[in-house]
Amino acid sequence: MKSGFFSAISRLRWIQRWSLKRNTLTENVMEHSWEVAVIAHLLGAINNKVFDGSVNPDRLSTLALYHDSAESITGDLPTPVKYYSEEIQKAYKVIEQDAEKSLVTMLPAPLRGLFNEVICGEGVSPLETNLVKAADNLSAYVKALAEIANGNREYEITVRNLKDRLYAYDLAEVNYFLEHFVEQESNTVAAANSNAANCTSPQFEADEILKSPKIRAFKLAH
Repeated sequence: MKSGFFSAISRLRWIQRWSLKRNTLTENVMEHSWEVAVIAHLLGAINNKVFDGSVNPDRLSTLALYHDSAESITGDLPTPVKYYSEEIQKAYKVIEQDAEKSLVTMLPAPLRGLFNEVICGEGVSPLETNLVKAADNLSAYVKALAEIANGNREYEITVRNLKDRLYAYDLAEVNYFLEHFVEQESNTVAAANSNAANCTSPQFEADEILKSPKIRAFKLAH
């Protein structure tokens, strides 16, 4: 019997990210997954070569490559919506886990054990999990900085929120990556939009986005 796994996961190229924002640079989930895999590999290399750690960069890159694979089934739920409330987070987590399991069952039986690990996260260490999540946020941060560089001020709050989130990981690998691989936003951009500067929390951003009639309709329906 033919496996539908590859055709299913290949749908990631059609799923656009940042759908609730104006974008000067489009990005699909497949492109994002590649970038997260590259960043995760670098974080693993930094862990090994700079801080004498024992994380396997190749394994970290593979985990990152598949980190959004469930979205081939669920689509991309924007972060401010996903984390708007504890109820939405829990409900989406269940949907995400079901989608991951569905993908694994599409594989021939001999392969399922391996992909339970890289897709469903079975046996993944807390440090590996945090480094992949950090790589995911670093990719988003780079995207947000690029939007600001293109004059798109809609991403100013996003940059500040992501920067706070990245430093909250308190990971030396992340700080090293930011110092050596990411060009920080300018002081002019960081100080722009005084109203936004006073409302930099993820909740503020979520509240603004959730004024959308489409999102209100989603909340009523669910």
